[in-house]
Amino acid sequence: MRVSTARLAFTGFLMATAIATTTGCGGTGKSANSTSSSSSSAPAGKLDAAGEMQPPKPAPEIALRDSLGHPVRLSEYSGKAVFLTFIYDHCPDTCPLIVDHLRQALAQLGPRAHEIQVVAVSVDPKGDTPKTVNAFLARHGMTGRMEYLIGSRKELAPVWKAYGIASEASPESREVSHTALVYGVTGKGVLLALYDQEFKPGEIVHDGKLLAAM
Repeated sequence: MRVSTARLAFTGFLMATAIATTTGCGGTGKSANSTSSSSSSAPAGKLDAAGEMQPPKPAPEIALRDSLGHPVRLSEYSGKAVFLTFIYDHCPDTCPLIVDHLRQALAQLGPRAHEIQVVAVSVDPKGDTPKTVNAFLARHGMTGRMEYLIGSRKELAPVWKAYGIASEASPESREVSHTALVYGVTGKGVLLALYDQEFKPGEIVHDGKLLAAM
């Protein structure tokens, strides 16, 4: 099952490029072609991100619990670049690829990895449980390196809406069609960079320090 991109509501955000897509996480989704675009309100020619928000907007606050039950707020990462994505732990392809690329970026950053924070928000409130999420983090080498936020549909739906994320579970399988992208948030909490599902780890490595300083 695939959710039409025409159904995505980006809640007032004007995107530099149409890189947000949905995927059934079973090989059915493809990212749209995109090119970097500059704006007078964004640092033109510096980021490797596929697109930038135009104009940049304050990142909507997120207040959820992680897979260990700890409360997490997006604003607590002030001063760091935050790479925010929306996934589910039993996705067969796209979500693991996104997480693996983020893990590779952290490895490449080495000591500089402390300058960024990776945050994932669940798009599957039924399937993503503390047990399955913790197993996913361990399996992908991201335990202690990525905050994976979960909750009920009532808790998660407002976050999806605030970030223009579509999520629809298939009635025939466990797959979830959802918007597959990564947001880059600056150290001052501004939603700026946009990465499609085929981003390269090097883009995160390059942009992390820049975003943290913005």
